[in-house]
Amino acid sequence: MDETAAEFGRRRFLLAATAVTVAGSLSVAGPASAADAGRAANGPGAVRRAGRRAGSRPVGPFEVTPLLDASGPFFVGRQEAFPEATPQDWQRARTIDPGAFGPGETWQLDFRCFAVRGPRDRLTLVDAGVGPVGSPASAWAPVPGRLPAELDLAGIAPEDVDTVVLTHLHEDHFGWSVGPDGTPLFPNARYVVQRREVAALAAGEDALTYVVDPLRATGQLDEVDGAARLATVGRGAGGWIGVVPTPGHTPGHQSVVVDGCGAQVIVTGDVLVHAVQLADPGVGYRFEADPEAARRSREWLLAEARARGAVLATAHLTRPWTDVG
Repeated sequence: MDETAAEFGRRRFLLAATAVTVAGSLSVAGPASAADAGRAANGPGAVRRAGRRAGSRPVGPFEVTPLLDASGPFFVGRQEAFPEATPQDWQRARTIDPGAFGPGETWQLDFRCFAVRGPRDRLTLVDAGVGPVGSPASAWAPVPGRLPAELDLAGIAPEDVDTVVLTHLHEDHFGWSVGPDGTPLFPNARYVVQRREVAALAAGEDALTYVVDPLRATGQLDEVDGAARLATVGRGAGGWIGVVPTPGHTPGHQSVVVDGCGAQVIVTGDVLVHAVQLADPGVGYRFEADPEAARRSREWLLAEARARGAVLATAHLTRPWTDVG
């Protein structure tokens, strides 16, 4: 058994929860977040909702809220980004996520983070978006992102965040981790990343100088090895949040499991970046570090999600939730 296959076996326990049957074929689930549901109408002046925010999803004792940092066209066309995709794959993908299809070969995508409330008053943020003007993502992503405003609309102050999980160290996922001066934007949070992800960085890489070094300097970088639980309710019988390695897009890519004892949400990160990879998980993405490992991670995660009745929370599809049945 190779290292990746062995890791799949070791981390299987993280998804072992009571399955909830989701009938039917793959489909986009609603509702969207306030920003997703009405991008033009839900800017900084949007009305704060009482109680659970529109678009949030309850998962047992947890609440998962999508936070739309940015949206726009990708810098290469979709066939160039996914050269193995067939016309049939694209037709199927269009039924799953029609908003991703612009004129011609244009690929429209969102840049989305997720906030998880619970247990009790804990707050976990999954990914940190494209960041402000001048962030490493500025060379290609639609900056500035609006994550700080989205957090405010969700009633979340930066100092209230206990944990930031970075699924991987690409610039469109760590942009708001720190400010322009290197000060962590979330002063009371530990930032969870896979040790393997950090170890793979070369000297001088933006991820190292912009995020890793500043977080090490403040003692907030938390490098984990493999699958890990980050928070539990009671002894775990009431639910938990954990990370599970899903390597391939990057060497130490991880996804986040929110388990509510009978319901699960999996925040996928970039295990899949377009609905065409839901239509056919074997379709590779041009910018994967290890395409074969990425394919195995994607196929494994989707199989587990179907078996557990989990809902996918995606970073780059134009709707935040996807049911797999």
